[in-house]
Amino acid sequence: MFSRRLLAIFCLILFALTNLVLLSASAKRPHSNSIIGRMVMAAVAPFQEGVTRSVGFCEYVWDHYLYVVSARQECDKVKRSLASLRFEKSRYVESEHTCLRLHKLLEIKESLSHNLLAAQVVGVDPSGWFHSIIINVGTRDGAVKGMPVVAPEGIVGQIVKVSFGYSKVMLMIDRSSAIDALVQRTRVRGIVEGKTDEYCRFKYVLRKVEIDRGDVVVSSGFDGIFPKGLRIGSVRDVSKSRAGIFQNVKVEPFVDFTRLEEVLVITDSSASRGRGF
Repeated sequence: MFSRRLLAIFCLILFALTNLVLLSASAKRPHSNSIIGRMVMAAVAPFQEGVTRSVGFCEYVWDHYLYVVSARQECDKVKRSLASLRFEKSRYVESEHTCLRLHKLLEIKESLSHNLLAAQVVGVDPSGWFHSIIINVGTRDGAVKGMPVVAPEGIVGQIVKVSFGYSKVMLMIDRSSAIDALVQRTRVRGIVEGKTDEYCRFKYVLRKVEIDRGDVVVSSGFDGIFPKGLRIGSVRDVSKSRAGIFQNVKVEPFVDFTRLEEVLVITDSSASRGRGF
């Protein structure tokens, strides 16, 4: 027993062969107008029309498929080119920013009469208990515990631990940090101690002395660590309690410690040679 599918295929093949025979017969008399010729044309024409339409449809689909494939390949090529251009643009922008930062560091070198060692920030303290950074210079580069660290904006902190290739820097906003400082305008002295991420305390400022919001605070040089005149920050708030002999002074650091990338280590911190910046 033949299945319906096989029977349909057999009939289609038989129909095609019959049409081929009729085409062959009509080809011998192409201009004949006999009854047999008309019967052959009537039988063959629908088959030819179907074949022609099928071939045309296949050609249409194939051409459009190739067009779509070609367009998709071109689109992928453009996307890859665009991604490459974006990457190159990012590199150029980053290089420009790096050049600007290094230019500022170079200006510091020219303004200070001390020996300076350039370093990159390679890590931060993740614990949150201490405010410190890791820089990529150590004993091999001449770094020593106690050396001050600065940035174009001002004082960063002080080296507290040194290894062969790296150093740990305690930031000036750390609670253990203390810098002998003075108000640049009035020459009032005090100690700048770390308090929070946003400000430091300017301690031991007498109630009777003049100090205003916006005054610039710089290092005094009397602690023998930080050269005189290094920028620390500006007075953010001044208040006087009812009791006590000192004012409550908050100082906002000039350095943005969340954006530090390059710093300078002062390898010769003798206060007598500092000029400030």
